[in-house]
Parts: sequence; C-alpha cells; structure tokens
Amino acid sequence: MSTFQQTPIREFSAWAGGRGGAYRWKRAVDLGLIIATAALALPFVILIGAAIKLTSAGPVFYRQVRYGRDGATFTAWKFRTMVRNASEVLARHLERNPALRQEWDRSHKLRHDPRVTAAGRVLRRTSLDELPQIWNVLRGEMSVVGPRPIVADEIALYGEAYELYTRVRPGITGLWQVSGRNDLPYEKRVQLDTYYIRNWSPWLDLYILARTVAAVLMARGAY
Repeated sequence: MSTFQQTPIREFSAWAGGRGGAYRWKRAVDLGLIIATAALALPFVILIGAAIKLTSAGPVFYRQVRYGRDGATFTAWKFRTMVRNASEVLARHLERNPALRQEWDRSHKLRHDPRVTAAGRVLRRTSLDELPQIWNVLRGEMSVVGPRPIVADEIALYGEAYELYTRVRPGITGLWQVSGRNDLPYEKRVQLDTYYIRNWSPWLDLYILARTVAAVLMARGAY
C-alpha cells in the first residue's frame, strides 16, 4: 500500500465540504446505484431474513450507533450475524483467552469470532450482511463508497485523522474493504480512509466499485 502513501495530497475541501458539482455528482451516483439495484436486492433481503430466523434466535436486523459526517451519530443497519447475547459471549472469551484479547485490541476483529452464527459466517464471507445499509445511503447518512463508519471506541484510534474523517459520509465499501479488509492492521485502515478523502475523484470511486466485486467473490479478509 506504499503507492497510496507516496501519492501527493491534493485539494479536497470543495467536495468534502458539501459544495460544488463533485459533491452533487457523488450523491446522484449514490441514489442512482441504489435505485437501480433495489429490485435485485429485494429477493436477497427476503431469503437472508428467512435464513437468519430459521437458524438462530433473535431479530433479523442489527443496528448500531455509528459516527458519520460532521461527527453526527446515526443508526447503521446490518443483517444480524451474531448470537443474541453477543456482548456477554465476547467478554467471557476475551477474559479466558489472552491471545484473543490481543487480537481484539489490535483490530477490534476476531478471525474466529465465537459470537458469529452459522448463517452469519456466510453473510460475512459474502459481505451480504452490509446490504441493509442501502437504507442509510437513501437517508443521506452514508455513501456507497467512502471510509467505514466507526463506533465511539474507534475515534481515539483515528487520532488526528478523525477530524478529516468527519468531513465526508462513510461508505458501504471503500479502500479498506478492497485492500485486504480484516487482514490489515487498524492503522492501515486509517491510512486508507485518509488517502481516500484527500484524493477523491469519480474515477477512484469507480475503481473501488470494480475492486469490490472481486473482493466479494474472493472473500479475502472477510470474517
């Protein structure tokens, strides 16, 4: 990923600040993509919802407060991929296993997460658990492409880059997802988000969208 670090930083304030044709273009593309794929997505929503209900107790959808543009909070939606008492399960496993604690502290992810259900593993491998976030895009809380939405505990991990992060809408997909995803250390994720914001262009979004298809098919770093 050294190529990203060597690329000169260019002006980004016009689009990141919500002004100008670039910002309107990005929003129009978001809405166009969601509307164009809504009919295709509906059968998947129904089938996935049925699979979740049949294989584990609990609701179909999972919602979590995330931080987005201007530091505002919003409710991000996903298909539920974990057991209903996920917090308690995680706490027990981290307490009993120091190696898992170290893995969690490094990336807030676990390769073999004890909380994930059988259906959840499939959804995560295929990234279909993110499908409900099209609702967040329609509401203007997220974009199709952008930095990943973060939770409160992650703000400190972004450090000085958090102010930059709050200038844009977070995305369903982004450079992190197509560059290794959970296989990358957290600091690399921050670097990729920072690069994207500072170097955004319509062509970069198209590149990420094309890479997203390959990343989903290969399921690299998805767990």
